[in-house]
Amino acid sequence: MENKKLIIVGKNSFIGSNIYQSLNKTEKIKIVSLKQFLKLKNHIIDSYEYICNCSDNKKKLNQKYKKANDFDLIILKKIKDLDIKYILLSTRRVYLPKFNIKENSKIKSLDIYSSNKLKTEKILKKKIKSRLLILRVSNIIGIKKNKKYRKVHKTFFDNYIDIIKSNKKIKYVNLFKDFLSIDQFVKIFNIILEKKIIGTYNLSLGKKIYISEIISWLNFYSQKKNKLFQKTNNALIQAKNSFTLNNEKLIKKIKYKPSKIELKNYCINLSKRIH
Repeated sequence: MENKKLIIVGKNSFIGSNIYQSLNKTEKIKIVSLKQFLKLKNHIIDSYEYICNCSDNKKKLNQKYKKANDFDLIILKKIKDLDIKYILLSTRRVYLPKFNIKENSKIKSLDIYSSNKLKTEKILKKKIKSRLLILRVSNIIGIKKNKKYRKVHKTFFDNYIDIIKSNKKIKYVNLFKDFLSIDQFVKIFNIILEKKIIGTYNLSLGKKIYISEIISWLNFYSQKKNKLFQKTNNALIQAKNSFTLNNEKLIKKIKYKPSKIELKNYCINLSKRIH
């Protein structure tokens, strides 16, 4: 019997709900909460090729690492003796910020959350390295597809929405960061499933996107345009916080390179929806 593609844990998560809504019509995908997953029989889980945990614990944001707070470890205990491959969604914050960060660049967590993610990476590598895929993901721009979307921590786009709703002016330093649309993410994710990829990869656009650029795209249909967003100059902050992830290792595997114009068009279309 041919295996089904994917189990997503995190039915109310932003990424999980977008993957499911985009791929479930063409692929054999199951989406469940963590509680529902833990009740699944082993033979059901083993009929899938991959499992991806898109749920997270708020305690990982501001508390030192505890195994009891690690949902990935809870899932690992259930699947460790099965054949299913595991996808860990990690974060670009495990690296020091700089231009063109590669997978073998210096690892140094920037906060409690990234420190906890690194600990999870190490444990999973030790236990199931031969069937583990780690994706270190850049900033994702997108809108929720699930009305029950559960927010564990705020993204750049969440903060943008909060600002336009509050109608308050804000000053920002014109950093460059590495952004990816949720549509680009889902396309890459689907190719990864098709190629059956294992290992550690940066999942990113791989290009400099300045904050002024992405704000201008998201403001495209706004009547206020840049009235709420005031650009300031601070070379030191810019140097210490700007980054891009090198995605060449993954691109060689998947034969698809996400483009800046795709991201721009997505943001402009998104602007029409939110303004």
